[in-house]
Amino acid sequence: MADDAQIHLLINGQTQSAASGATFDRLDPITGQVATRAAAASPEDARAAIAAAAAAFPAWSETGPNARRALLAKAADRLEGLAGEFVAAMRDEIGATEGWARFNVMLAAGMIREAAAMTTQISGEVIPSDKPGCIAMAVRQAAGVVVGIAPWNAPVILGVRAIATPLACGNTVVLKASEICPRTHCLIARAFQEAGLPAGVVNAVTNAPADAAAVVEAMVAHPAVKRVNFTGSTKVGKIIARLGAEHMKPVLLELGGKAPLLVLEDADLDEAVKAAAFGAFMNQGQICMSTERIVVVEAVADAFVEKFAAKARTLVAGDPRAGKTPLGAVVDRAAAQKVQRLIDDAVAKGARQVAGGAADGVLMSAVVLDGVTAAMEIYAEESFGPSVSIIRVKDEAEAITVANDTEYGLSAAVFTRDIARGLKVARQIQSGICHVNGPTVHDEAQMPFGGVKASGWGRFGGKAGINEFTDLRWITLETQPGHFPI
Repeated sequence: MADDAQIHLLINGQTQSAASGATFDRLDPITGQVATRAAAASPEDARAAIAAAAAAFPAWSETGPNARRALLAKAADRLEGLAGEFVAAMRDEIGATEGWARFNVMLAAGMIREAAAMTTQISGEVIPSDKPGCIAMAVRQAAGVVVGIAPWNAPVILGVRAIATPLACGNTVVLKASEICPRTHCLIARAFQEAGLPAGVVNAVTNAPADAAAVVEAMVAHPAVKRVNFTGSTKVGKIIARLGAEHMKPVLLELGGKAPLLVLEDADLDEAVKAAAFGAFMNQGQICMSTERIVVVEAVADAFVEKFAAKARTLVAGDPRAGKTPLGAVVDRAAAQKVQRLIDDAVAKGARQVAGGAADGVLMSAVVLDGVTAAMEIYAEESFGPSVSIIRVKDEAEAITVANDTEYGLSAAVFTRDIARGLKVARQIQSGICHVNGPTVHDEAQMPFGGVKASGWGRFGGKAGINEFTDLRWITLETQPGHFPI
């Protein structure tokens, strides 16, 4: 194991071991060898990180917007400078391809630069008051310490997203790294540290899987923590929501998805095939926005399936170290086994597997199931792997009904040559995001990103992100003597 695979906590500008000296190992999903050995933080370590962030908050929140912008711009540059290390870390920890890792770095650097641009967009307003001589203002100001809990699947993008806008708004942060990619997430903290942000402004904590619940509870409960954001499964998101409610903490949640892509009878099938393949199989389908369901109007279903299956057969999986295949590994054997279980259940109940085969360990090529129905487990359950279900419907109305027949509501897409029709359909789909003639996988730093239903609440990105990570206060200024009834 290389020296750079030994990961420490970052607290108050210093790298350090866990107070107990405990560590945990993350194994390479392909080789089974140790990919990373990281400090196993306890709740006490987490509280120390929060205390450091709280101590740094007064000075950072009063730092001018252009000074914050300059430091964030340096962090973006430094993140890009660490691209090679991110590629290695993501390959070793999660089996990611080099292309996916470099895309993560590129988009994450853009997110930091967008956050930097927002430092001067934290605005308020003067509101007319009925009281003579009273100047009433709505003012936004930094909330305090923000805890960001990021997942492993798009680790640089989502790790950066958890902290960049909070920092731009004048908050200090603690990034709780995923137990699955601690080295990758700690590289993010390193980029901010090396950019020159003051000690305590950015802190990072790694913990063993067995300690996750205690560490998270300690963070959410800490009085200095004023905001929590979490990206991950709906199951864990509900736990964090309950903790937030118990401790009266606003929680931003971006959770699971079961994104539908609708192909109407007037769609450009070639464009729909390209978008569906990208949306379903990029990063082995391990994206919250991944296309899990393709809802096709029967009139064009045979033609679409023929084209799509042919495309999917070219999307084979292989060892990301070789760099010769479009797909890499899924995150672990349990993930591959779950996807295979869902496929086997669907086929046993009448679905046709028109592309793909059985998994080889953590390597699974693109799988396409045609004729999926509500009787099959994969119809409702998020697969989070390289499989996609084709559901045939008679018309637009049924397509919308099927699209909404899910507990989730993150992303969706609809393909039609009639733009007005596409917009009308998009408005009827119950999702936080919907794209007309585009893939379900689409993210830009300036956009309001988030879901509805079991996909969470709140929005990352742009001015919506400012609203999430600041307090809106009403402040008045009296300019003349007051008159009171008593």
